[in-house]
Amino acid sequence: MASVHCALSVAPAAAPSALRSAFTGDSVVCGSCVAHSSSSAAAGVLRIECKESRIGKAPIDVPSGVTIQLEGQSLVVKGPLGELAQSYPREVQLTRDESGKILVSRALDTRKARQMHGLFRTLTDNMVVGVTKGFEKKLQLIGVGYRAAIDAKDLTLNLGFSHQVRMAIPDGITVKVEENTRLIISGRDKCAVGDFAAAVRKWRPPEPYKGKGIKYSDEVVRRKEGKVGKKK
Repeated sequence: MASVHCALSVAPAAAPSALRSAFTGDSVVCGSCVAHSSSSAAAGVLRIECKESRIGKAPIDVPSGVTIQLEGQSLVVKGPLGELAQSYPREVQLTRDESGKILVSRALDTRKARQMHGLFRTLTDNMVVGVTKGFEKKLQLIGVGYRAAIDAKDLTLNLGFSHQVRMAIPDGITVKVEENTRLIISGRDKCAVGDFAAAVRKWRPPEPYKGKGIKYSDEVVRRKEGKVGKKK
């Protein structure tokens, strides 16, 4: 029986000037960088440009009445509704331009820095919005006998349990009760407002059959059809 031999040859690595797209021959896209090779770069010159985060590179406006204190990797924002502070990792750098806007940039060009760029720009913008306008979450109680009330610094909830639910309202959070079944949770820290609203909702998430429970005012609960008895 005759034997078949296969030969495998490995070509040497191409020079930088040979980096061309298989379709256009103009550019090679890899990760977050773009390599350009034009006709003038035929001599072996390769120009690489790193893409900036679309969200991260947007400047942050500082409205009147807001004071910014930037020291190293720490930022303190003061406004009509209070004060917020944030510490930044070494991968992120904060500066202010001539017009007073806050610029968030990457101090390092690593994968972790690229992941943090847009995130910390959004967190910084939330700080500025929080001390000027604030954030709020609206909840609605649906169910027979479901009630909410404010008792000193506690939020009390009647949710059909054998006992009354009491939740301490954190500092910096304001809770208003309307018509005993509507809650408005507000504050300057967006994360704190969202966390407390989620903790309240967790006691009675809306069920899909009758819609009973605690839901966000703009939440759409997908309803299910209950079991139907056999027709005779």
